[in-house]
Amino acid sequence: MPVHFLRCAALVLALAHATATLRAADNWPQFRGPQGNGLSDAKAQPLTWSETNNVVWKTPIHGRSWSSPVVWGNQVWVTTANDDGTELFAVCLARDTGKIAHNLKLFTLTKQTDIRKFNTYASPTPVLEDGRLYVTFGAPGTACVDTKTGKTLWERRDLECNHFRGAGSSPIIFENLMLMNFDGSDHQFIIALDKKTGSTVWRKERSVDYKDLEENGKPQADGDFRKAFSTPHIAMLDGQAVLISQGAKAAYAYAPRDGREIWRVEERTSHSASSQPVSGHGLVILATGWSKGQLLAIKPGKTGDVLDVNATDAPPEQQLQIAWKSKRNVPRKPSMLLVNDLLFTIEDEGGIVACYEAKSGSEVWRERVGGNHSASPLCAGGRIYFFSEDGKTTVIEVGRQFKKLAESKLDDGFMASPAVSGQSLILRTRTHLYRIEEK
Repeated sequence: MPVHFLRCAALVLALAHATATLRAADNWPQFRGPQGNGLSDAKAQPLTWSETNNVVWKTPIHGRSWSSPVVWGNQVWVTTANDDGTELFAVCLARDTGKIAHNLKLFTLTKQTDIRKFNTYASPTPVLEDGRLYVTFGAPGTACVDTKTGKTLWERRDLECNHFRGAGSSPIIFENLMLMNFDGSDHQFIIALDKKTGSTVWRKERSVDYKDLEENGKPQADGDFRKAFSTPHIAMLDGQAVLISQGAKAAYAYAPRDGREIWRVEERTSHSASSQPVSGHGLVILATGWSKGQLLAIKPGKTGDVLDVNATDAPPEQQLQIAWKSKRNVPRKPSMLLVNDLLFTIEDEGGIVACYEAKSGSEVWRERVGGNHSASPLCAGGRIYFFSEDGKTTVIEVGRQFKKLAESKLDDGFMASPAVSGQSLILRTRTHLYRIEEK
């Protein structure tokens, strides 16, 4: 075979690989990115910006919503709702210009549902892939949209759940399944839908009914004690994909293809888990929720293992264990970042950032960056970005010593978590969507 042919073939393969890598780095298809962990392989994101600096475009988004942006190719999608939650939308913007390409009213409700004032009627983040958008507003409606035409391909409005404070858990995609948590005051379950048709593949009720749990000798009430907002996470444990899903007072490991419960960790002193778990080093690390919440690093177990966090002893044959736990710097809403051997957390109130040894739980450092935080942080290009509710972004260096690199400010505060697309940050404030990039 001629040498010049081999060289051309090698060049074509190299270009194809580079293009594929670029496209992968450009896409941010779900809450907290491609792996659902807040980490991006893309580099050269801006360090600083303002309303007049490094803003490629700024587009107002109608309604009120805390869902995060998702990106695929030249499309950026968000959801939103009108003030009383009777009209639910999906909005598509062109990544290059910020112009709105689709403004789709997906569901119209005949009556308003109750939510906590802090929440919105469109808080779950959608999932985006080539040609399809998967969106849920919880019980009010779940749908799949053709991203080219804006046509609804399927929808579900039969999933009953009193979200009580409003829906907050985002869906994830695993193989051909759309996986969703439903933890309300009346029903608590996790469900897998066929992403092509919307039909139910499996549904698993939570294995503990929290009405039967007692506190101070009295049955616990409905509502917060049965409510959770956390987004599920796919963890690779011993080479197997395991679905980690947090309910109101327990964390569950399921087989993602059939919903079989593998093991369960119960934590009955806190409730309403909201941040998304992370995994690595053979551990699952999670924050247990509001009021008396704690960080738990879990060593996975075998099928049938059940662990009560507050029990003094576990059966000697049980593999499921707590590797370490901490009651300091426990986030309630923001998710954590696991970057190599280090775990980073930020408290909701006061903006105290902590860095831990992921394997041991030993604290490396703690520093205050200030502000209140609901958005989950982002790691890209060796930096960590924290987004506060007053619109301030604090950037620090990933490392065993605290080093603040920069601060930036936008007019309206952050409730939604960020997205990364190549060298751009896609940021949603309370009123606008921005594309931020070095000029």
